[in-house]
Amino acid sequence: MRVTKYEHAALRIDHDGETLIVDPGSFTAALGDLGTVVGVVITHEHPDHWTSDHLRRIRDAAPDASVYSTAAVAQAADGHHITAVEPGETVNTGAFTLRFFGGDHAVIHSSLPRVRNVGVLVNETLYYPGDSYAVPAGVQVDTLAAPLGAPWLKIGEAMDFVLAGAPRRSFGTHDMTLSEIGRAMHRQRLRWATEEHGGRFFDLDPGDSLDL
Repeated sequence: MRVTKYEHAALRIDHDGETLIVDPGSFTAALGDLGTVVGVVITHEHPDHWTSDHLRRIRDAAPDASVYSTAAVAQAADGHHITAVEPGETVNTGAFTLRFFGGDHAVIHSSLPRVRNVGVLVNETLYYPGDSYAVPAGVQVDTLAAPLGAPWLKIGEAMDFVLAGAPRRSFGTHDMTLSEIGRAMHRQRLRWATEEHGGRFFDLDPGDSLDL
């Protein structure tokens, strides 16, 4: 299985000739080579995690692809069939088994309503929490896609999240709100947290891949 990082929160996972797309949002450039897509996961409703244009391009290239997200996204995405999922559910699409965790977006500010958010564990190997610090209960995380920067993110809390997950490998995502200097600093902090339990942190820029 191979994961490729794209801008901000978007991931492409390839396995056995099939593809899963995660969180193709407004900060992410148009994705190419979508003909092998069998599934899409959208962790929550914020536009930096999904756009109708991205979904349309995926549907045009792979009309049979399944899309999984929260009930709010399913309601908001007019013209796109989306299956609503909740934490604790498991679904299969093509070569991928998806287990969902979490439930709520991290707090941005008390004045802003919290929205539903689902983290996803792909093939018991790659875990991406969306906009949350939800650690998958009862799971030894092999590879963690860890958030680097956001209005809701404090780097110390992100470090604690990585420490709690104790992954064998990790890399940073959710990073388009950071400057190059800020991205490098936050990567350094998450590298330390990953190495505390003997893991390895990878610096992935858009287009870079990691074989799992």
